[in-house]
Amino acid sequence: MITRADVEAAQARIAGLTRRTPLVAAEPVGGEKLWIKAEYMQHCGVFKTRGAFNRQLAARERGELDPAVGIVAASGGNAGLANAFAATRLGVPATVFVPENAPSVKVERLRSYGATVVQAGTEYAEAYEAAQDRVENTGALFCHAYDQPEIVAGAGVIGLEVLSDLPDVDTIVVAVGGGGLYAGIEAAVAEADVRIVAVEPVAIPTLHAALAGGPVDVSVSGVAADSLGARRIGEHGWAAATSRRPRSVLVEEEAILEARQHLWSEYRMPTEPGAAAAYAALLAGAYIPAADERVVVIACGANTDLATLAQ
Repeated sequence: MITRADVEAAQARIAGLTRRTPLVAAEPVGGEKLWIKAEYMQHCGVFKTRGAFNRQLAARERGELDPAVGIVAASGGNAGLANAFAATRLGVPATVFVPENAPSVKVERLRSYGATVVQAGTEYAEAYEAAQDRVENTGALFCHAYDQPEIVAGAGVIGLEVLSDLPDVDTIVVAVGGGGLYAGIEAAVAEADVRIVAVEPVAIPTLHAALAGGPVDVSVSGVAADSLGARRIGEHGWAAATSRRPRSVLVEEEAILEARQHLWSEYRMPTEPGAAAAYAALLAGAYIPAADERVVVIACGANTDLATLAQ
């Protein structure tokens, strides 16, 4: 299980390669004090860049990254962007497998980073299987979208930054797909006894379903499937949940889209649907904080088509 020490090691390793994103004071929703962690401002527009650098740098330290062969990633788009960006900065080639229905904005950006893009299947799990075949045949370093120790620890640096900027934070609200971001933040803040609210779309309840009796496969669909579309909660996400149970809530598709539009209209934050899911939990009342609760919402990704946002 990932520990705070792992997250602190990741913070030191990736220093200077990733951005420290701002914590923005926001208008209260229901009377509470609210901040938004603007992680959509990270390199590549997504939090996953932290874990990508940590994974590749740690592997290079151990002699596991062949600079001639490079890395392979499977992704709905965002993890691929992060790993392609990191690989380019570190001077190694990247091959990224994405579903055939991955958003064109993400595919185009992958290619702009110099990655070889292979489209396979209609969801992340199928792209993952194709990526594993490539790894087996080439010996490339595999960079998981959410379920490797270095990936999780890198994401957890967000939690350390929140604690540094707002030491008396009560609650962090985070979207969950495969659970890497949730597990990393949980590792960073557990000792500080900060509550985690884990938010998922009704259409893809990987953690919520697992909490009812153990990890199970769920169907993948809906507006947030490209970024939260894991079939099952990852091992690290599940380990975090069994160590300290989060508050798990679900949000409807309409609530996610409304939250996304609200973030754009009120704050000019161009979040993708999956990244708006955490804010949707507050806006739709799926999670209602106490009047004096100090809440941070993670806005974790911005790889979206701005034409779909009303001006």
